[in-house]
Amino acid sequence: MKDLDILQEVKDYYGKTLQSSDDLKTNACCTIKSYPKKIQEALNNIHPEVLEKYYGCGLTIPTELTNRNVLDLGSGSGRDCYILSKLVGPEGKVVGVDMTKEQLEVANRHLDYQREKFDHPHSNVEFLEGNIEKLHQLDLAEGAFDIIISNCVINLCVDKNAVLEEAYRLLKPGGELYFSDVYCNKRIPKHLQEDQVLWGECLSGALYWNDFLSLAKSAGFKDPRAVESETITIENTLVQEKIGDLQFFSVTYRLFKIPALEPACEDYGQSVVYLGTLEETPDTMIFDAQHTFHKGRETFVCGNSFDMLAHSRYQKHFNFNGDKQNHLGIFEGCGIAMPFKNAVKSSGGCC
Repeated sequence: MKDLDILQEVKDYYGKTLQSSDDLKTNACCTIKSYPKKIQEALNNIHPEVLEKYYGCGLTIPTELTNRNVLDLGSGSGRDCYILSKLVGPEGKVVGVDMTKEQLEVANRHLDYQREKFDHPHSNVEFLEGNIEKLHQLDLAEGAFDIIISNCVINLCVDKNAVLEEAYRLLKPGGELYFSDVYCNKRIPKHLQEDQVLWGECLSGALYWNDFLSLAKSAGFKDPRAVESETITIENTLVQEKIGDLQFFSVTYRLFKIPALEPACEDYGQSVVYLGTLEETPDTMIFDAQHTFHKGRETFVCGNSFDMLAHSRYQKHFNFNGDKQNHLGIFEGCGIAMPFKNAVKSSGGCC
């Protein structure tokens, strides 16, 4: 299919073919999990139509959000945007971008409802119609956002590099792209890339994981960190026959806009101590798949991990020890060849 054909097929699939998440032919973009208390409380106050028309079950919402400006790429019916509306508070701002008019109509229909539910003096949410591969066409200021999220949408894009480059441009220094998506253990054959159903079901557009890492680094995100991952099991017989031995994974990544990060994890003898001041995780903070920080305990980290914490919104939650004056070689323990080869088994995917 040509790029424009794929774009139109995706718009039609999510705008016309699907009427609720029950219409999905696979569960590759849907996981069910328990959520932190504050997120669950916000979720309980989302309008039923927004929930019904949102084609995914998982969440990609990080911590430390109060008063932040957040952009949601592929916001759909607005579920995650409205959860974020509650979490950032009335002084924060949430912008959702989606190209499907039917989904945006649902999202915009409930702006006042959600403002009243969350007792905000004014709505702190805005929805824009646009293609996330062409964010430069929207009236979004460079460096305007603290955090950008996306929930199983980038795989639906043809030009994924454009999405990553624009996300980097729109983030503030120290800002973060925190998103979930579907990845494959190898490059997907061309004939499967042209399968319309597999595109809509979040499979055909999935990147080979190592190609994603290369794209992210070329866009400026020098050290992508996998936070959590799950193996997607395909429970639809016809779909399973099509994909053969391809393996798909749902992975949450965090990518920081910190130019000083190095291509590899280097050891400078630096350490950090978590202060336990994050409201959501007072005892332990899970930063990524390799790093869990315990309150009051000194943890030695590579230079990149040190800088991600020291130059982001997490800085105030840590004490920092050491500098980069004494290089000790490569830091062992930050990464593995395939960052989600030990992913847990799941009947779901994308978030």
